[in-house]
Amino acid sequence: MSDEMRDRLIVGLDVPSLTEADRVVAALGDTVSFYKIGHQLAFAGGLSFARELAGSGKKIFLDMKLLDIDNTVAKGVENIARMGMTMLTIHAYPKAMRAAVQAAQGSGLTLLGVTVLTSMDDADLVEAGYAMTARDLVKKRVGQAREAGMGGIVCAPTEVEEMRTVAGSDMALVTPGIRPAGSDHGDQKRVMTPGDAIRAGSSHLVVARPIVAAQDPKAAAQAILDEMAAA
Repeated sequence: MSDEMRDRLIVGLDVPSLTEADRVVAALGDTVSFYKIGHQLAFAGGLSFARELAGSGKKIFLDMKLLDIDNTVAKGVENIARMGMTMLTIHAYPKAMRAAVQAAQGSGLTLLGVTVLTSMDDADLVEAGYAMTARDLVKKRVGQAREAGMGGIVCAPTEVEEMRTVAGSDMALVTPGIRPAGSDHGDQKRVMTPGDAIRAGSSHLVVARPIVAAQDPKAAAQAILDEMAAA
């Protein structure tokens, strides 16, 4: 049963160098089939590494959180689609999402709207000038992502059950902020265990530090896969 979860567990390669990323991928072997590459690794040669991983049969979630004028977003999405990526994040502003969807048509690239970062809570949103709670803003962004034709959204696991009613059954709900019981939350504020996130309705779980910083990354990943399968 855990094998069925391999494409739903995304390991975040949130490491500072290609040497470290290579070490993690080698340690995980066939246990993991899906990786996330974000800003830290992207700016250390990670974009070429993403192409290599995709060429070897791995799925890649490129977490670039694009936001710019429509034409710039569209041109970026077109090139990322040509790289063979599986998922790409766009900040969930309606104009940016519509431009991205149009640019990705026919490519097979799943576009994910970033709603509210899981490191932010209501107080952080007030500081940023929003008059909405994190939950209300996420709900609004999910509806806008669905209207734009996005393939899914990124949200905290604590919001998945409610947001599934807005997103419908077809959209991917990708959840960072996953922490096995007893692990350090780090800078994440809206977190959930792997099993609880699956039960809540997450389609994909993004896990970085609990795996890549583990003494035995493969064992850590397998434990999470087993917990997902049991849920």
